[in-house]
Amino acid sequence: MPDRGPDALLALRGIGKSFLGVGVLHGIDLDVAAGEVHAVVGENGAGKSTLMKIVSGVYSPDAGTIHLAGAPQVFHSPRAAQRAGIGIIHQEFNLLPERTVAENVYLGHEPVRRGLVDRRRMLDSTRRLLASVGETNLPAEAPVSRLSVAQQQVVEIAKALALDARLIIMDEPTAALADHEVALLYGLVRRLQEQGIGILYVSHRLTEVFDLAGRITVLKDGRRVTTLGTADTTPADLVRHMVGRELSHYYPDRATGQEIGPVRLAVRRGGNRKLRDIDLALRAGEVLGVGGLQGSGRSALARALFGAVPFSTGEITVDGTPIRIRSPRTAMRARIAYVSEDRKGEGIVARQSVLDNALLASRAVFARRSGRAARTVRVRDLLAAVEVRAAGDHQEIRYLSGGNQQKVVLARWLAVDPRILIFDEPTRGIDVGAKSAIHDLVRRLARDGAAVLMISSELPELLGMSDRMIVMRDGRIAGELPAGATEQDVLALAVGTVRETAA
Repeated sequence: MPDRGPDALLALRGIGKSFLGVGVLHGIDLDVAAGEVHAVVGENGAGKSTLMKIVSGVYSPDAGTIHLAGAPQVFHSPRAAQRAGIGIIHQEFNLLPERTVAENVYLGHEPVRRGLVDRRRMLDSTRRLLASVGETNLPAEAPVSRLSVAQQQVVEIAKALALDARLIIMDEPTAALADHEVALLYGLVRRLQEQGIGILYVSHRLTEVFDLAGRITVLKDGRRVTTLGTADTTPADLVRHMVGRELSHYYPDRATGQEIGPVRLAVRRGGNRKLRDIDLALRAGEVLGVGGLQGSGRSALARALFGAVPFSTGEITVDGTPIRIRSPRTAMRARIAYVSEDRKGEGIVARQSVLDNALLASRAVFARRSGRAARTVRVRDLLAAVEVRAAGDHQEIRYLSGGNQQKVVLARWLAVDPRILIFDEPTRGIDVGAKSAIHDLVRRLARDGAAVLMISSELPELLGMSDRMIVMRDGRIAGELPAGATEQDVLALAVGTVRETAA
């Protein structure tokens, strides 16, 4: 699709960038018109984050030019980009939780009167900014710590508008949002468009890319593959451009004729401060999906089963034997694996190597020093089997893409031969190629006899991967659904518009 040319709000031409002599961007051309949503997609490692950091002033390009509203720009810092009218909303918000909405919106450029912060003016200006994006019920004087994730995102947008942003970069803006909050973001994006603000939208979720964007630019290996009009392409074509091959089926087929095995994990009347009356049975060979809105108790269920915040009431059995899971160590010794939704906070040790991260579970389960060399060999074989892309297993894991970090976490648990695997948002924030690989691995584990409990906020993923589903609401299991259920079935239970069914 042709570039916007002289009408572009943002025009990038020939952008190149190298680190330590290794090229990561090669001659990128991209533009955004005023009032346009232009999506940027690609696998992890394709160069999206580096390009966004160049536009927002974190990095300076080694080659190429940046024009904003026709004027050449050279950004030596994020503040310089902000002064020029470029705002960025990161996947992980940059807010001070104990300060108010207004104090966050005007942080670093507070209005001053007679040498003191003019709080009345700051509050009034914040209210006007919030109203401009349709948010009239969010108190400007409320502490950010009391806000929902969706409300915090509104604050981030107001911060950008307070700096007179003409272009806003949104990096995975729905990654932490529940399904009902995504619709609120859509409305915000539309209102920003109406104000003539250009939006660079980075996301792995193709549904929202097609819902919101007018054009899509595909990056691969640091190069622009193509720029397409949304109306002129399909998700399947886009995936082919991104990964360089066809993904014939996005979700692996369930094994026809495969028998679900005996109950591996059972909970009877389990409860704690966030959960009550939990009755479930997880069987060998099945993927049990867990749906529900954010805060419904999905993650609390996963953490209780793994002993991170254990059940205080009820009974648990593993392979028919009663067990008290009071800590993660107890769970690991029962060969229960847990992949947390918070990969950075709980899943990895950022400054340790790939190998050390992959060995964490083995060191906890197998305390004896004997056999360490053999376990290291096995972990290295598993890292290769799940196709972790790294400079070597001694590279610090923080330098890997999100998808490769997740593969290291999976290799860690495969090394202890788990019988029960709990996945909480296993594909959040990773690209379609890595998602497909993880889906295949989950299905293969189930076929080999493992029992898998999988939580996902993406309804297509939940429906595509589950042999059956339970839906959480208000800390309880609201009902159970078979394979073949619809998104409407899941949402009806999640919001309570149908009678609850026994799980």
